[in-house]
Amino acid sequence: MTQPTPPFRADHVGSLLRPQSVVDARKAALQDRSMNAEELRKVEDEAIKDVIRLQEEIGLKAVTDGEYRRSFWHYDFMGMLDGFEMEERDPEEGVQFAGVKLRPLFPTVKGKLGFPDDHPMLDHFRFVAANTKVCPKISIPGPSCVHFRVAQDDIAPKQYHDVEAFTADIAATYKRAVQKFYEAGCRYLQMDDIFFAYLCDPKHRAAKAALGQDPDWLIDRYAWMMNEAIKDRPADMVIGMHMCRGNFRSTHAAEGAYDLAADAVFNKTGVDIFFMEYDTDRAGGLEPLRLLAKGKQRVLPGFITTKTGEMETLDQLRAKFDEAAKYADLDQLGIAPQCGFASTEEGNAVAHDDQRRKLELVVKTAEAIWGGV
Repeated sequence: MTQPTPPFRADHVGSLLRPQSVVDARKAALQDRSMNAEELRKVEDEAIKDVIRLQEEIGLKAVTDGEYRRSFWHYDFMGMLDGFEMEERDPEEGVQFAGVKLRPLFPTVKGKLGFPDDHPMLDHFRFVAANTKVCPKISIPGPSCVHFRVAQDDIAPKQYHDVEAFTADIAATYKRAVQKFYEAGCRYLQMDDIFFAYLCDPKHRAAKAALGQDPDWLIDRYAWMMNEAIKDRPADMVIGMHMCRGNFRSTHAAEGAYDLAADAVFNKTGVDIFFMEYDTDRAGGLEPLRLLAKGKQRVLPGFITTKTGEMETLDQLRAKFDEAAKYADLDQLGIAPQCGFASTEEGNAVAHDDQRRKLELVVKTAEAIWGGV
């Protein structure tokens, strides 16, 4: 049977709440050491098969593994790159979110960057592809993460102290990743490049400026990195990109409208589908959508929050799309939640039933507004 091909009117960012079986197995394997890696993999396999069926039952045409094999949405992938290591430090050093700190893991660059032929997430994708009848998708952190999240003091190779050399190697690493995922059968690759949104936040802009980095130059360079990584992809490979302002246990780390980054995002990255957080006033207004070029690109405004279990209504969502259609052609829009439900394995403060109802609302909204998913 031919699999459906993106873009879809109804979609989701990728991460899903971990079931208790996975929570317990990961604790047994990674903390208590009472379970081996093979036993952990088997538990994850069964849970992923279940969550694929859940997504299919809801009516989604693109499914993921829920990121069940990961601890973080980004650090696991980055730590598996050549030249990268994750270092654990004093808990007081954890990245600050609203009222809570991230676990104190820090990405460090020890050598020349590269994407290895045996990167474990290639097999993560293959497992989803082998267990679904619809479109398998994998989400990985975008190129900007490798620059934004690494402190200058944590970069050992001297050549990478030149930001242009560093970002050029990041782009080359991701270009190879795109190729390898394609060879693994991936036709729908999503990259979470959330730091475009962070660079619209005055406090994050000031922090980068204090380090001698021009935030506007970074926005353009991040767009260049993404475009460089994907511009030679085969014609049948679709690239999505997610943007938000942080998501750790239902908290956030940034705020500010998309205006400063919208032109670079829409017109310089070469991305096909944009997942954009729009569930609170932190994201600003919908006016930046006017910069979306006419054509085949699609924006999925995240009007449905994943941070709380409070349910949106179809009428509320219809009204929001009426507003969005003032700035972008309704035919170039779709719907997805504003972020994943579990950017880290701790998950957001929502119940599994809330998660299902929100994903069902995504499908219901697509059917009501566009006549299908």
